[in-house]
Amino acid sequence: MSEFNESTEYTNLFDEDVGKNRYSHSFTAVDRGAKSASAAEGVGSGDWRYQAVEFAKGAAEMSVQFGKGVRDVVKQSILREDSVIVRKLKGPCERICGKLGFLNEYLPEDRDPLHSWSVIICVWVLALAVLIVNTDHDTTTSLVKKIKIHPPSASLILLPCGRRLAYQEQGVPAEQARFSMIVPHPFLLSRLAGIPGLKHSLLQNFGVRMVTYDLPGFGESDPHPDRNLETSALDILHLSYALNITDKFWVVGYSDGSMHAWAALRYIPDRLAGAIMVAPMVNPYELRMTKEERRRIWGKWTIKKKLSYQLARKFPRLLPYFYRKSFLSGKHGQIDRWLSLSLGSRDRALVEGQMFEEFWQRNVEESVRQANVKPFVEEAVLQVSNWDFSIVDLKVPNKHQGKGILLWLKSLYSREEERSSGFLGPIHVWQVS
Repeated sequence: MSEFNESTEYTNLFDEDVGKNRYSHSFTAVDRGAKSASAAEGVGSGDWRYQAVEFAKGAAEMSVQFGKGVRDVVKQSILREDSVIVRKLKGPCERICGKLGFLNEYLPEDRDPLHSWSVIICVWVLALAVLIVNTDHDTTTSLVKKIKIHPPSASLILLPCGRRLAYQEQGVPAEQARFSMIVPHPFLLSRLAGIPGLKHSLLQNFGVRMVTYDLPGFGESDPHPDRNLETSALDILHLSYALNITDKFWVVGYSDGSMHAWAALRYIPDRLAGAIMVAPMVNPYELRMTKEERRRIWGKWTIKKKLSYQLARKFPRLLPYFYRKSFLSGKHGQIDRWLSLSLGSRDRALVEGQMFEEFWQRNVEESVRQANVKPFVEEAVLQVSNWDFSIVDLKVPNKHQGKGILLWLKSLYSREEERSSGFLGPIHVWQVS
């Protein structure tokens, strides 16, 4: 009996302790109703926003863990070295990354390229999304002038290959000419450009007959199916014969139009009396340039100009897209944007003047007359492709010492009499600093 009573007392004590700590599992219907009512009252009086935030946090944590799990599964099953996908895509991906490796030069040196490119891509996607969403907002823009197509006005010759070459003459007539000049135009200009700033009266006073022509596919000239610098020089040669220029003539090149003047010095030197170069271009990938010369030349260009050269050399198929968005869009634009120029205050004041604006827009309208993107791509690719000659070899002074393109150009200013090989006539170079 004593044992039974002790156990009963122990049981009662245990039940009391359990009840005090609220761990009893015996509930009545009344208790359940009371607890449900109190829970409902707590939910109703609680803040639903707090619950939503907690739910979002939980969902985010689950998403992160799910993503990590998917990543691990992909790494273990698909991205192995012996998987079919890796074997097929590894080679092309490495080649693409190798071609795009030059873009890493524009990234911060203290940052991981992978991290930098991920940030750039995210920002680009975000900006694109903002632009798409923001299309409904009205923004004030200046009136854009559209490109006009003018009636044909050029004189034409028929080349031996059957193409037509458009040209224009300025200065004195052929029978009064003391000097004859043929001028290839730069990118986005035409035969109408001539030599900007050169007065007609000056040509007459010195007895100069100046002939300008449209490059193949520009203006009113027919495109060339297999165009290169040698065919460009032959066009100049055939033009001189067609216009009855029997004596030797001068070739004048300025800006990137000088590329065709260099070609004339290389392929038809016997027909030339000399060459005049104003701010001439050289191949930016010229192998004979020293590292210092390459650094000085590339360092003066804008980032957009560098990218345009690199696109023309490595990804020329992308050029039509950018050209159709700019000068082939049917609307006029600013010269510094279209040609990727960095203009000073005086140059900007000049190009923003009405006289230059009319000159520039008229030449662009004539240049894009045919609305064919291929000649412009060919011209851009010619500037950065292998020229099959070096301008150092065009006129080589025997006393010239040193290596590099710039030293050779400086040697042309020297008035010392020296024996030369290559083109023996004078080459006058004016470089704009």
